[in-house]
Amino acid sequence: MGYTCFEIEETEGVAHVRLSRPDAYNSMIPAFWSELPEIVDELSDSGRVRTIVLSSTGKHFCAGMDLSVFTGDGDATDSVNAGQGITERGRQRAALRVNVLHLQRTFTAFEQARMPVLAAIQGGCIGGGVDMVTAADCRYATEDAFFCIQEINIGMTADVGTLQRLPKLIPDGVVRELAYTGRRMPAGEALQHGLVNQVFADQDAMLSGVHDIAAEIASKSPLAIHGTKETILFTRDHTVEDSLKYIAAWQTGMFQPGDMAEAFTAKAEGRDTDFDDLGAINRGL
Repeated sequence: MGYTCFEIEETEGVAHVRLSRPDAYNSMIPAFWSELPEIVDELSDSGRVRTIVLSSTGKHFCAGMDLSVFTGDGDATDSVNAGQGITERGRQRAALRVNVLHLQRTFTAFEQARMPVLAAIQGGCIGGGVDMVTAADCRYATEDAFFCIQEINIGMTADVGTLQRLPKLIPDGVVRELAYTGRRMPAGEALQHGLVNQVFADQDAMLSGVHDIAAEIASKSPLAIHGTKETILFTRDHTVEDSLKYIAAWQTGMFQPGDMAEAFTAKAEGRDTDFDDLGAINRGL
């Protein structure tokens, strides 16, 4: 299937999803918000891949919301299919709230995916781009990369995930400074604070390195990886006691000896492991 904003390749258990509007700095037009969750949900539900790599094209990773979204009638977010045909003010606001939740879910799809999402970032990661990559499992950057909470610079509060996820990734005071000032955080500083896992000299080196990490993840039991991701995300938002109870319940249902036996057998026989894929699921059934 063809997409307006993305290109997709699948190789040996790794799905490479690329933002593909480099001439527009990969800004987020209305189609972006429906295409991305559709892609991620399909990859997750199919269970045929083990890792997702998110990268981009051109000079900048993502310039955030496209300017065309801000030039429509009414509020900026109204231009992304919110409250059309509704004239009463309260109902308009209620429709806008639903639309903001829709935009938020575009990036929450990364967290809900059954496999890890690795973001490879070059150049500018601005506004909505920060919302997007903070929802990924791991982030990697080129030396020329920078991050900017652009919303404050245009008179609005970031509302699609940055202010909720970034404080879980880097120190609170640093988040507040970035969010209040709208300044750029360069790749070196992002590495220092733990926002990115590694900084590479250029995009080619970064993509090579990230694909190596993705391949390593893809070689592990996909069920064990799924359980690990679920547990880490649950622990982020819950107490230690609640999280211990969660993993106990998970193991009771999902831990089976087959993958462990395969890991031990493959090591003893000096061969690569051969785990079953997660298998397809039917969303909503």
